[in-house]
Amino acid sequence: MTEIVFATGNPGKAREVAMMFADMDVCVKTLNEAGIEAEIVENGSTFMENACIKAETIARYTDKIVLADDSGLVIDYLNGEPGIYSARYMGEDTSYDIKNRNILDRMEDVPDDQRSARFVCAMAAVMPDGEVIKTEGVMEGRIGHEIAGKNGFGYDPIFFLPEFEQSSAQITPEEKNEVSHRGKALRLMQEELRKRIRG
Repeated sequence: MTEIVFATGNPGKAREVAMMFADMDVCVKTLNEAGIEAEIVENGSTFMENACIKAETIARYTDKIVLADDSGLVIDYLNGEPGIYSARYMGEDTSYDIKNRNILDRMEDVPDDQRSARFVCAMAAVMPDGEVIKTEGVMEGRIGHEIAGKNGFGYDPIFFLPEFEQSSAQITPEEKNEVSHRGKALRLMQEELRKRIRG
């Protein structure tokens, strides 16, 4: 079985990744599970730059495949906010309830046709031989008018998916993996890893 170290401390992300890799002979471990402690300075200017920084930093500590992603919410009406600062928006320790409420308040009177937004996920994998593989996925939608749903995490409860007529926190995890930015980026990454992992 091939071990993949996923450079995250976010258990929600880790669950999604493990689900997506369930049909491959791999074991996905978080940084905690792999026993790796490292300071990662995310100073890139794009999601992909930050994903590569994370993967390449952790690759210095292990000879396993290292997978990293950087993802976030891009809201057109707010000039791309929160963007690459999605996790640190309004401060690192600020709850998503507060972040989501702030966004809804700022967009209170904005009509639906101006509420367009997307989740972006950039993914990078560093192979043991140093090769870097990059993939990206996007999920289009719009900012809803209320906080709704318990299935997701982060900004999911305010991200409305017109095709489901629900927020991305209201659809099932299986439905979300089919359409999500991370699901799309992961499927592309899986295709690349299948070419390189035997067994």
